[in-house]
Amino acid sequence: MAALSNTTAPKAMSAARARAFIEALAEANPEPASELAFTDAYTLLVSVVLSAQATDKSVNKATVGLFADAPDARAMVQLGEEGIARHIRTIGLWRAKARNVLKLSEMLLERHAGVVPQDREQLEALPGVGRKTANVVLNVAFDRDAMAVDTHIFRIGNRTGLAPGKTPRQVEDGLVKRIPKPLLRQAHHWLILHGRYICKARRPECWHCPAFEPCGFPEKSSMQPT
Repeated sequence: MAALSNTTAPKAMSAARARAFIEALAEANPEPASELAFTDAYTLLVSVVLSAQATDKSVNKATVGLFADAPDARAMVQLGEEGIARHIRTIGLWRAKARNVLKLSEMLLERHAGVVPQDREQLEALPGVGRKTANVVLNVAFDRDAMAVDTHIFRIGNRTGLAPGKTPRQVEDGLVKRIPKPLLRQAHHWLILHGRYICKARRPECWHCPAFEPCGFPEKSSMQPT
């Protein structure tokens, strides 16, 4: 296995290389989609809140029962914190997440008649909802050109030169600037899935990366399958 060294991160890609990078991911995966199981904006919102420091697979296993008992904000409030916690004990930080899901459901009822708002500031005002979660909801539920930067996208932005940055917001701004607008909404999914299955944290599988050519990762040629 090739080891990853502490080489200097690549410089930011040009707009042309960024387009080539995203178009390569698009060609390899023409119809990307979230791997979270949800039926509407509310169940998506709850799923994303639960997914912090947890895998989508583990969240989906927990929400099957949770959403059967509480498919909307009113039913979730009626279920209560202990009822929510009972369904999600297998997820990391389940106690705090149960509390946040209850509180955000209460706030949705109090301020928005139980409907998930399509406004970023209103989303971020909900307990447990930060910029990344708001961007996911805006992108997936409401088809907005929002870029949610999770650990995968942060890594790809810096490793490849697609959008280097010291903070998630810097990476987000770089991606929004470089990715062509018609590709921006789906790029959220392309990048997350690419980071999850190919451009992995410990050992990127560069040998079968569809965006190998435009990628600026200095060690890409040294990465070989075992």
